[in-house]
Amino acid sequence: MKKIVTIVGARPQFVKAAIVSRALKSAGIEEVIIHTGQHFDKNMSEIFFEEMQIPKPNYNLEISNLKHGAMTGRMLEAIEEVLITENPELVLVYGDTNSTLAGALAASKLNIRVAHVEAGLRSFNTTMPEEINRILTDRIASILFCPTSVAVENLEREGFRNFTCQIVNSGDVMHDSALFYAQLSDKQSSIIEQLKLTDQSFSLATLHRQENTNDPEKLKDIFNALDTLNNHTKVIMPLHPRTRKIIDELGIQHRFEVIDPVGYLDMIQLLKKCNLVLTDSGGLQKEAFFFQKHCITLREETEWVELVTNGYNVLAGSDSVKILESYKLMISKSSDFNRNLYGNGHASETIAKLLATL
Repeated sequence: MKKIVTIVGARPQFVKAAIVSRALKSAGIEEVIIHTGQHFDKNMSEIFFEEMQIPKPNYNLEISNLKHGAMTGRMLEAIEEVLITENPELVLVYGDTNSTLAGALAASKLNIRVAHVEAGLRSFNTTMPEEINRILTDRIASILFCPTSVAVENLEREGFRNFTCQIVNSGDVMHDSALFYAQLSDKQSSIIEQLKLTDQSFSLATLHRQENTNDPEKLKDIFNALDTLNNHTKVIMPLHPRTRKIIDELGIQHRFEVIDPVGYLDMIQLLKKCNLVLTDSGGLQKEAFFFQKHCITLREETEWVELVTNGYNVLAGSDSVKILESYKLMISKSSDFNRNLYGNGHASETIAKLLATL
């Protein structure tokens, strides 16, 4: 039986790993899970393992709340020790976090092959830590599982066909997760009732990217825009603990409703019932599409360019005026969401079958 070490540390990675872990088990692959601890809040971490029935991590490194260099360095050291102990045939990493890069680096130093799920994404903004993480991880990886044809094209333009690696258009595992967990969410989540919401009566907002949260003016502009929108539609924001700490320190006031972070099943219900999504999250942009909601992206660029090209998403950045104009545009827009942008919902099976043949 093949042994693979999976490295996760943040909410989007838990969602992706949940569905891929099922496929790995079905393919007869032994999986050892390392949780770096990058997201340490219970609602940002433990709840995902519980409600999504992900196998409990074999290792929890509890490395969090540090600057980028310190966090990545400590993860690299700790992951290396685990890999020496476990001696896997391959390390599987997801996305673009510090956990992703640390895992890929640790494996490569030990001559262990790396597979990168969600490879080839580019925002073309190298001031974003996530952009650096994904570029370096792609270069280290032996197998690049791309979620879209655009991601494949990005790698080809960068010359990856000349490197010793395998590029696979697997489709998006987030699509698999959305399909799998949607019905479970209907049965288990009561978030709509708890918040006393009704269908299409509110807009869902999230905010966590450092390009926004580390810039007081941008943060204030976004909160001002959301306050104005709250006069037209109720705004609900599950708030990342780090962002909550920053707005408290800056004394930013708001009239819209801020709630604690929610689990994936609750987030699906919020997505299903909202009238619009406003976010700086890459994953939530796609999830909005999966549940047929238009999205306003609170960034100047996106990795998911096909959503913008096809009119499901609009880039508003942090500019209050642009956010409000985008709301007027998107809230009344009608779109056909029946387009196959992210595969056929079997990306995880494609990944597991390929890994089983190595």
